[in-house]
Amino acid sequence: MSLRISGNRQIKTLPGLATRPTPSRVREALFNIWQGTIADCRWLDICTGSGSMGAEALCRQAASVTGIEQSAKACAIIRENWEQVADSSQTFQILRGNATAKLAALAGQQFDRIYFDPPYASDLYEPVLNTIASQEMLAPNGEMAVEHSPERSTQPISGLEICRHKIYGNTALTFYTRSC
Repeated sequence: MSLRISGNRQIKTLPGLATRPTPSRVREALFNIWQGTIADCRWLDICTGSGSMGAEALCRQAASVTGIEQSAKACAIIRENWEQVADSSQTFQILRGNATAKLAALAGQQFDRIYFDPPYASDLYEPVLNTIASQEMLAPNGEMAVEHSPERSTQPISGLEICRHKIYGNTALTFYTRSC
């Protein structure tokens, strides 16, 4: 299977429902909100799935993209997709494993843009957000978008502030910045 990203480029996805690519209208809305802030940024994609968000960031000239994904099959497809769209000035890496464990391995690094899209019924939301906040992984002027079901309530996290909330049909995005 495949889907289209920026510039009408096609990337591969896993067949079936093992990964749920972010709907194209949500991807477009997010990149419109973050327009002008992607070039040269450090991008972190947690629960990377097909890698479509990281691929979009690379197409829009992110300096570096780091992905965290549990599935070995998905990691192989993500790597292939990112190799296809990255240019020689960009770097990327895909870390395979549990999101909270892999975040701990990234301690000390900061990211300008973070996209977090776990399975909607997952129990990863709170531990991942707490790790990002406690490790100060979001750069001082950075922003994080968390994809979730519109029915899921979003809670403030110590060290992070909710700055906006958008709903697109069956998908919601909650945006966080660092607390002052």
